[in-house]
Amino acid sequence: MAMRELSSPPSLTSLYPKALAGSTVQPVLGHLPGLGGRFKRGRELPDEELVLTDAGIEREHLREYDRVCGFTLRDELPATYPHLLAFPLSMELMTSTSFPFPVIGLVHIANRIEQLRPIRDDERLTVRVRTEDLADHERGTQFEIAADGEVAGETVWRSRSTYLHRSGGGDDGKKRRAESPKLPEPAAIWEISGDVGRRYAAVSGDRNPIHLHPLTAKLFGMPRPIAHGMWLKARCLAALEGHLPDAYAVEMRFKLPVYLPSKVSFRSWSEGSAHRFALHDANGEKPHLEGETTALGDSAVAE
Repeated sequence: MAMRELSSPPSLTSLYPKALAGSTVQPVLGHLPGLGGRFKRGRELPDEELVLTDAGIEREHLREYDRVCGFTLRDELPATYPHLLAFPLSMELMTSTSFPFPVIGLVHIANRIEQLRPIRDDERLTVRVRTEDLADHERGTQFEIAADGEVAGETVWRSRSTYLHRSGGGDDGKKRRAESPKLPEPAAIWEISGDVGRRYAAVSGDRNPIHLHPLTAKLFGMPRPIAHGMWLKARCLAALEGHLPDAYAVEMRFKLPVYLPSKVSFRSWSEGSAHRFALHDANGEKPHLEGETTALGDSAVAE
């Protein structure tokens, strides 16, 4: 795999117009945008790893991220924060001519983050991002964006985001919802404001039109804007603050989108060595996401 080293992050301001230019708007299919564009069947993922060196953390930016996501203000990064450093590199790869799918219309279906130790806001990171694991999915084709964060050569953070390019059928999830086990009572009911997509976009740089305004969401097949998946993950982790070890993995599977504004129910419970959590609509009927956190031992740091 070829490696390309960057001294500064790619500009999302220029990458999003490039992503939009590579997609064509078509009517929505279910709750997922059906978008065409540059997809060419049989092409492979880019054989390139992008490396951003010596990335520093702007403390006021971190504070704003903490406020938007609900974290306590402190001098350590939430486990989801390094995703913001990796995201421009992901977009650079996904808007390259060698990438086989249109970016707008990809569905983020899962994410796993490993925080191998706490990261201070005065540490400087090297971030590595690549695409991998192209595979068939019952509703199309999936792949992963792999990201790693290093401090002075030590891997301190990992992320694997799974994306779906929808091109097939598959059931609508009713069978899976019917078979879901009984959940505990909600720990909290959250009222999510209609502007949270714009607020998170301002701090993350993720200005996908489906998250921003009713009009832009409708242009891309959504009846209303939807919350960013990584904001939802961060919000859930913020609710678990005080219950997380220094080194842990957090895995999440995204189910149905959260339309903005919305009222949702948050649940969390222990199950064996894992701490599980879930987000549903206020009535507890429609699943938006489910996930779990597990502690990592010292052996998880070793490559």
